[in-house]
Amino acid sequence: MNFKVNWDALGIATSVACAIHCAVLPLVATSLPLFGINILNNEMFEYLMILLALVVGIWSLWHGFRKHHHSLFPILLFIAGFILLISKQIWHEVSYFLLIPAVILIVTAHWVNYRKCRVHNHAHHDDCNH
Repeated sequence: MNFKVNWDALGIATSVACAIHCAVLPLVATSLPLFGINILNNEMFEYLMILLALVVGIWSLWHGFRKHHHSLFPILLFIAGFILLISKQIWHEVSYFLLIPAVILIVTAHWVNYRKCRVHNHAHHDDCNH
């Protein structure tokens, strides 16, 4: 049985999971100390989520670029979204204003990559080495 991972779908899922995490965390975090759990200001978890989104995003967008459509547009959308995502970690006081456009750009990058990959099942270009 041949199993393939849809990296764009995984990228969209991790981006949405990140958005849900960032939206729900303040609500859940206020009740966790009642159970002896403190995850407020857990920078390590935040950076691990960002690293996961970066790894999945780079892998799926690079695969689509090299093997299918040769368009930089999805990569540029992803970079713009990721800059906003990192900025959210730096400037906490405006994190929600940066988070929403960051997630929209990252999800849009994966969606555009997915659509372009489906239109161009395989497009040979001068730089194709396969």
